[in-house]
Amino acid sequence: MKAVTIGVTIPGQVTLTLSRLLFGCWKMISQVFILSSKGDHLIYKDFRGEAGKDAVNKFYEMVTALTGDQPPVVMKHKELHFVHIRQGGLYWVATTKADASPFTIIEFLNRLTALVKDYCGCLSEKSVQMNFALIYELLDEVVDFGYIQTTSTDILKNFIQTEAVSSKPFSLFDLSNVGLFGADTQQNKVAPSAAATRPIVSSQGEQGGKNEIFVDVIERMSVVIGANFRGIQLVVTVLSHRCNTCTDSGEGVLMKADIEGEIRVKCYMPSCSEMRIGLNEEFSIGKSQLSGYGAAVRVDECSFHQAVRLDEFDTYRILKVCPSQGEQTVMQYQLCDDLPTAPPFRLFPSIERDSCGRLLMYLKLRCDLPPKSAAINVSITIPVPKGSLRLSQELSSPDQSAELQPKNKAVHWEIPRFPGGAQLSALFKLEVSGLSSASLQEVGPVSLSFELPKYTCTGLQIRFLRLSPIQPGPSQRWVRYVTHSDSYTIRI
Repeated sequence: MKAVTIGVTIPGQVTLTLSRLLFGCWKMISQVFILSSKGDHLIYKDFRGEAGKDAVNKFYEMVTALTGDQPPVVMKHKELHFVHIRQGGLYWVATTKADASPFTIIEFLNRLTALVKDYCGCLSEKSVQMNFALIYELLDEVVDFGYIQTTSTDILKNFIQTEAVSSKPFSLFDLSNVGLFGADTQQNKVAPSAAATRPIVSSQGEQGGKNEIFVDVIERMSVVIGANFRGIQLVVTVLSHRCNTCTDSGEGVLMKADIEGEIRVKCYMPSCSEMRIGLNEEFSIGKSQLSGYGAAVRVDECSFHQAVRLDEFDTYRILKVCPSQGEQTVMQYQLCDDLPTAPPFRLFPSIERDSCGRLLMYLKLRCDLPPKSAAINVSITIPVPKGSLRLSQELSSPDQSAELQPKNKAVHWEIPRFPGGAQLSALFKLEVSGLSSASLQEVGPVSLSFELPKYTCTGLQIRFLRLSPIQPGPSQRWVRYVTHSDSYTIRI
C-alpha cells in the first residue's frame, strides 16, 4: 500500500507528517533528562524503557572526558545515541536508539528549553529544582511514548495545572542600575532586572495581572584582532618592577568581525491582535547603496519568523506580528566582516623575562565604547606556559581580581564594570619552571567575554512599539538592547 504524506505545520511546533506517524518512520525519543554542570540529576524521564537510568551517568562521563569547551552535540554509546544542548548552564539531553535526525531532536530540545523558560520564568539550576513537578507535567504533555505531540505554549496552557515557583536569579549587579531594560521615555522608566524572568502563565501572585511586553535586541559578536608586532626581550638586569628594555605591542589589525543579532519578543498580554515594531528608517539589507537622512544601519542577511507580516517593511521598515503569550524570535540578522564602529576593546601587551627567571606580562586594556556606555562582567583569559607555578599581580583598581588556573594553564582576569573611554592595566609576575624563549611563545592568544548593556554594535534601534487594539487597563512596553561576546580573541 502506498503511503499518503500529509504535512502538518503548526507555529511553535515540530512539523509532523501523517505517513511517518502511521507507518513508523518517525523516530522516537527514549529518554529526556536535565543535568547540572556538575552532573547532578535534576530531571529524568524514561518514555520507552529502552535504556536504563545508568545512561545518565554514562553521558556525563563521556561529556566530561572530552577535551575542549565544545563537546560534540551528538555522541553514541553502543546502540544509544545522546543528543544534547547547553542552556542556562545545564545539560538538556535526549536519547534514542533509532536512527533519528539529530537536527529534529536538537530543535525539540531548544523548544523544550523555551517552554521551561516560559512556564518557570528563567533557566537555571535553582529554577529547575524548584519547579520539577511543573517540568514533569510539561514532559508528560509534550511527549507521549517517545512521540512529540506539541511544543506550543498557547496549546499547553489549557492542560498544565501546576503553578510555577518564581525565583530571582542571582546577579552580581542589579541590571536595572545600568538601564538594561526600558526605552528612553519622558518619565525615564526602568523595569526591574527580573521583570522579564517571571513565568508566562502567571500564578495568583502579585505580578500575575500585569500586562507587559518585552522586546529584546540581542547581538553576539565574534572578533579576531591580529598582533601588529610583539617585543620580547631577554633582560638580565631589572631597575624596577618593570624592565627598562621593553617593547609594547601596537594596535593589532582587525582580522574578523561578525555580528549575529535577533529581535526577541516576550509577551505577558493575554490578548493582543497585532504589534507593530518600527526599526531604523535607514535599515538596509545587503550591499545596496544607502541614502537618506538618519544614521545608516546595514546587515548582510535577514530572516523573519513565519508569523511576521512584511507588507510595510520595504517602505517603512515596520514589522507586524501577532504575539502569543511566551517568547519568540521575530527577526534574525547577520553582518559579516564589518563593524560600523571600532571594536569595543583594544589590548596593548608587553611580555618580558627578568633576571630572576620570572615571566612579566604587562597588559593595558582600553575600552573604546562611548563615554556614557559601559561593559559589565568583563572576563579576560590569558594562556600562559604550562610550567607556571605561582602568580603575583598588580592591578590598577581594587575592584579587579585575577588568579592563576594551573589546570587550564591560563591567568583569569575579572573586571566587574568597565566604563567607556577608560583604560585599565595589570602587571602579572609568573614563576615558570624552566622558562625559556620558547616558553614565551606559549603566551596568548587572549580571549575576552563581556556584556554591553543598552548598546548594539550595528546601531539597530526600535523606533516605536505599538499595540492594537489598545489594551484595557495599564500596559507597559519595554525595550532592551544588549551585546554579548560570542568569541573575542586578541593575538599577541
